[in-house]
Amino acid sequence: MNYLKSILLSFIFLASHSSQLLAQISTKAKQPNIVFIISDDHAFQAIGAYGGKLMPTPNIDRIAKEGAIFQNSFVTNSICGPSRATLLTGKYSHQNGYTINEKKFVVNQFLFSRLLQENNYQTAWVGKWHLGNLPQGFDYFKILRGQGNYYNPDFISSNKDTIKQNGYVTNIITDKSLDWLNTRDPNKPFCLVIGEKATHREWIPDLPDLGVYDDIDFPLPSNFFDTYEGREAAMHQDMTVEKTMRMNEDVKVHMDYITGDFKRLNDEQRAVLKKYYDGVTKEFDEKKLSGKELSKWKFQRYMKDYLAVAKSMDRNIGKILDYLDKNNLVENTVLVYVSDQGFYLGEHGWFDKRFMYEESLKTPFLIRYPTLIKPGTHITRFASNIDWAPTILDLAQVKIPAEVQGVSLVPVLKNNQVKQWKDELYYHYYEYPEPHHVSPHFGIRTPQYKLIRFYNAKTTWEFYDLKNDPSEMKNSIHDKNYQSTISNLKTKLAILIYKYQDKEAKAILEKETSSTKNSSKK
Repeated sequence: MNYLKSILLSFIFLASHSSQLLAQISTKAKQPNIVFIISDDHAFQAIGAYGGKLMPTPNIDRIAKEGAIFQNSFVTNSICGPSRATLLTGKYSHQNGYTINEKKFVVNQFLFSRLLQENNYQTAWVGKWHLGNLPQGFDYFKILRGQGNYYNPDFISSNKDTIKQNGYVTNIITDKSLDWLNTRDPNKPFCLVIGEKATHREWIPDLPDLGVYDDIDFPLPSNFFDTYEGREAAMHQDMTVEKTMRMNEDVKVHMDYITGDFKRLNDEQRAVLKKYYDGVTKEFDEKKLSGKELSKWKFQRYMKDYLAVAKSMDRNIGKILDYLDKNNLVENTVLVYVSDQGFYLGEHGWFDKRFMYEESLKTPFLIRYPTLIKPGTHITRFASNIDWAPTILDLAQVKIPAEVQGVSLVPVLKNNQVKQWKDELYYHYYEYPEPHHVSPHFGIRTPQYKLIRFYNAKTTWEFYDLKNDPSEMKNSIHDKNYQSTISNLKTKLAILIYKYQDKEAKAILEKETSSTKNSSKK
């Protein structure tokens, strides 16, 4: 009897253990694939899903239609390399150590990709990296050297060799991404990051897209001729279409075709580009423009090239979507499209990014995952780029480390009306003086208000009521009607600075508080 009992107990134990094992295997089998597309300087104003009417973006829009679009998605430091460092770490720039471009990112710190590797994922990064060091946490990479070139760019591979690749950069990045997808282990989940070069300056279109928007007269932003009254930092920047945008490299008038990106052209590419831009030069010479009319003409040329570059990128995103469709990977693949930050398309007379104003603060963020997300979901809750890494980890069923400062967005993907959610964003920009003389600043954004503290070059406060002043044209920091609101925002800003352990901002506020107290005593 005892013998039979022992056998029975053993059977029960094994059955139970087997059940647990099968459950674990089943859970792992449900780990989704991840395709994360991060573009460069792609403005939300240029995307149809965000209400943009400048150009059609059918493939990016498709992600929104089949998944979710975040209407209030922001960056924490509006500059290229730091944004990618934030993606990798889920931390603010001051915590991951990469505050400005053209430094070496410390790769031997926590990276979401390394944690995915430890949890059965194949990982790859293809395209723009721009972090001064070779990637870690990725089984495979093919990254652009530096910023990369639009034509015939150099790629650095996992075996550390550098090879010049013939063709247009957006097409090459797509082809190499698909090549990796075709050679991966189909029995393991994967995470592929596609780093687009587009739509970065100097906005050189693919040959088929040259002149595609030449018959369109794009609307001039209402504040294109902004005088920056009451906004000292904005007054002293160097990023205007009028003064900063270069006639040769940017507008492509009277080019020599042998410098910058153009020195990499082969004879066929050079002939096509020269024929087109010689026509632009002829138009410029014939018009003999100056003053405001010249600025408006430069704006039109900027928009035509910028949007043509975006057109190629949208087309290539379509190729990625088609691949996932064809290979039955849609249901179990998280597909994300973001930009490393927003961009000015003539607003305030500018191109580029950096400022905490809306056009560069707000970034596209669209995500599709049929297993979890209902098609056509519109999310109004706040999200930022420190949240991207923990969201990926959460969807991959990987525990989020305590050191990560962002939060998973899965709760709002499940329910946009979730009761407890953040409604404040903390921001800190550092890069000064070059290349655009934007004074360093930090600040807080809430659903209605924005408070910014500029320092170093310009020591000023700015305050905006976004409901009544969505274009941020009036600095209301001294408006007596807002003083209670401003005081409350300064308190909230201090709390966020302490929460995220920003020592530099903390020191600035403490010094200012101390000075104010001493002045009041006198």
